[in-house]
Amino acid sequence: MVGREGLLARARARLADGGSVLLPGPAGIGKSTVLRALAAEFAAQGQLLLRCSPTASEAQLPFLSLIDALGPVVDEVADGLPLSQRSVLDAALTGRSGAVEHGDGLALRLAVLSVFRALAARSPVLLVADDMQWVDPPSAELLAFVARRVGGLPIRMIGAVRTETAGERPDRDGAPDLERHLRTLPPPALVLRVPPLTPAQVSELLGRRRRPALPGAVLREVHRASGGNPLFALELGRALTELGAAPRPGDPLPVPTSLRTLVLDRLRTLSPEARTTLLVASAGARPTPALLRAAGRDDAEAELARAAELGVVEADHEPVVRFTHPIVSAALYAEASPRDRRAAHAALARAADDPIERARHFALATVGRDGQVADTLSRAARVARERGAPATAARLGLLAAERTPEHDPRAIARRLDAAEDALVAGEPEFARQTAQEVLADATRPADRVRAWIAVIDSAGQAMADVDDVFPQALADAGGDPRLLAPLRYQLAWHALLASGSLPRARTEAATAAVLAAESGDRRTELLALSFQTQTEVLMGHQNAEQTLAAALAAPQDPQVACDHNGPGYSRFRWLLMSDRLDEARAAVSSLARLAEQRGAVEGQMLFLRGLAETELRAGRCANALESAHDSLRLARDAGVGEGPIRQLVALAEAAGGSVTRALALAQDAVWRAEEDGDVLYLARSLYALGHARLTGGDAEGAVPLLRRSREMEERQGVADPAQSYWHVDLAEALVRVGEPDAAQQVVDEARAVALRLRRGGVLAVLDRAEGLVRAARDDLDGAAQALRAAARGLGGLGYRVEEGRAELALADVEFRRGDPAAGRAGLDTAARIFRRAKAVPWLERAVASLAAATDAGCRVDDGPGPGGARTVGGTAPPGLLDSLAEMERRVATLVLEGATNREIAARLFISVKTVEATLTRVYRKLGIRSRVDIVRLASRGG
Repeated sequence: MVGREGLLARARARLADGGSVLLPGPAGIGKSTVLRALAAEFAAQGQLLLRCSPTASEAQLPFLSLIDALGPVVDEVADGLPLSQRSVLDAALTGRSGAVEHGDGLALRLAVLSVFRALAARSPVLLVADDMQWVDPPSAELLAFVARRVGGLPIRMIGAVRTETAGERPDRDGAPDLERHLRTLPPPALVLRVPPLTPAQVSELLGRRRRPALPGAVLREVHRASGGNPLFALELGRALTELGAAPRPGDPLPVPTSLRTLVLDRLRTLSPEARTTLLVASAGARPTPALLRAAGRDDAEAELARAAELGVVEADHEPVVRFTHPIVSAALYAEASPRDRRAAHAALARAADDPIERARHFALATVGRDGQVADTLSRAARVARERGAPATAARLGLLAAERTPEHDPRAIARRLDAAEDALVAGEPEFARQTAQEVLADATRPADRVRAWIAVIDSAGQAMADVDDVFPQALADAGGDPRLLAPLRYQLAWHALLASGSLPRARTEAATAAVLAAESGDRRTELLALSFQTQTEVLMGHQNAEQTLAAALAAPQDPQVACDHNGPGYSRFRWLLMSDRLDEARAAVSSLARLAEQRGAVEGQMLFLRGLAETELRAGRCANALESAHDSLRLARDAGVGEGPIRQLVALAEAAGGSVTRALALAQDAVWRAEEDGDVLYLARSLYALGHARLTGGDAEGAVPLLRRSREMEERQGVADPAQSYWHVDLAEALVRVGEPDAAQQVVDEARAVALRLRRGGVLAVLDRAEGLVRAARDDLDGAAQALRAAARGLGGLGYRVEEGRAELALADVEFRRGDPAAGRAGLDTAARIFRRAKAVPWLERAVASLAAATDAGCRVDDGPGPGGARTVGGTAPPGLLDSLAEMERRVATLVLEGATNREIAARLFISVKTVEATLTRVYRKLGIRSRVDIVRLASRGG
């Protein structure tokens, strides 16, 4: 199953509590699949399953559903029933003793109730009923009688009932009548409607069924047409597989005959004129009754009213005619002949007021190449581009190219325009396919280089996939600086993403900027200067500020204003790394709004990601999570850039959401970066995974990940520690595993660079790491001093979560110094900071630590997070655990408190195997053989 985890969890919980579950939903939505999964789970627990699954043809056969459910088991308990009950039950279930007389109704009800009670006395009973809308009335009445009288017995029921589907008349008032079905379920019954799948879930479903990989635009169209219905989506996917190739942009989806039959049977009663009206409506983007009348459908209102009675369109036609399900519209269009479709589009072209709609219908109403049609489409594409609808512009541009007469050079230019619009709209497959068609025909170097660049851009983060493109593109460019400049700019990105070399990337970008200036290509010059700025910032290069000024200098190009690699984004990164959080937020928020207005999907994704990163540093965790997940949704819909965004979402989850989700997201980001060969984001994703593990209390698991991230960034040439805070996380993890000297080295190296670059935020978090190192060396006064400085510095800069972490560590030191009042005050301060920041995982730890400190008086356990757990003047005698590493001390301390291995694993957010391995090291270091010996050592005072 795909996308049903939450639904299954809620159903399990209700069944485990002794309740029942009803699953309503339209045909194909997946009710039966959920039903079977739940039944299998409870059968595996040794419970008795009774099943019935009636059909429409069986709905009028009395007692058939009851026969299905009780027939296989009734003989096991029948001998215990009174003779009168056995007789009527035998008559109902087998018919051997004749029909059940009307006067025997009560006896039959009591007999069925007795059977259920007898079965429940032997084993918990789960009745599984599929397609409850076809349960015969006598069976339904008996089940309702039983349901009202089995309270307190282990008898539950899960049922699925079909509501209206596409093309069917809904029940009265447009909603299914579930009350009569609920009466047959033992209470308390929970109604769980089975929801449609999301676009990402439809993509996963098709992938699991071995459907071919489909372009993102086609997947979105499958989701739209199916309405998220798994059955419809699978049928559409099967039709696409049989088609052998993805439909071209703008072409209708192939709707298989099975779906056409399912949704169009009811239309057979409509007049030919009414069916034509519905076809015209299906061909329109936003058909209104007025538009249909203008398109020659004079009786549109009456015909729509008849269609609404059949459940084909919504009853309320104003302001737009809406079909009851998208598959109805798709099936109507697919069923029509090409001639009828062209006639529908011709009528809409005459009626439409909007120039874009008029041009699209004009093109779809004609066959072959036509210069006038092509010019109309090209003008409409320009209008769509200006309106901020690049996806529409791409489709109109491709139509314009296909209608352009042969040998007209504008055909290639229009294809290239369409490819570039598709890139802006976040449709890389469309762009790549269109550009490759140009390369098959074009001979002019300028056209070929432009097409090669579209192919390169369509690769996204997977720049290693286009290694072989650059030699061909450079050969086409020859020595022309106008053509070489954009190629050198692309080579800069290739050097960064595929090779991970900042110096090489900077050199290529600088070369591109010079070539672009020489040829008067200001757009490429601005992009190259912006990229050069970002590489120099990461390298800690002395020219970074000067290059940024050049990128921001006049004249600017409006096309670059909201480009995801433009000067505006470079300025934002500079502000963020310079601790100017308010200015950074304003800058990136403005970019995000501009990208949304222009329909620049990739830019919008990146700017939302940047906004999330800014909010995260400022300790606005809820805002960070919202922006990060918004960015991820865009990436999923577009099918590009998920890996880098998942890395940031993981950091946001670790700070303000769920550590478990953070671990899963970060691990997925690592896999994606490795698959794409994206060494830049592999290093950053390793940091995110290491940070999540450290946040979850697994310092041992974090150290190798953070060390690998460090090694990769050093090889890449990343020098500025403000890029990410792996330095302080690595230092902290090293302290936790008992390597304070290595931690101090990390702090010293990062501090030297941060001082040179004047990175105040980095220096403040390094003060926190310094405090942890000093505490590990038992320099408690020095640790307290460093941690107070860290808290002041971070608070002044607005880094709330980091400030709270410093206060949390300071509280631990205060307890160790023998000042429990100061320790509790520190925990209270940390909790207040985390609460304001909505830093949920950290707040939970601070509150738990405060409660433990209040209860124990002199003992504080700040939970499974990076603060570690210490026993101060508590159960462990002085010196007993001094030889142990931090994680070993924490595990041993919990052993002394009587915790089991499983409880220790839960409290420290590590696996039971890690607990066992840690205890093995503890035994070896203390010269003992079991956890009992730890307690014995403690009782003897060490």
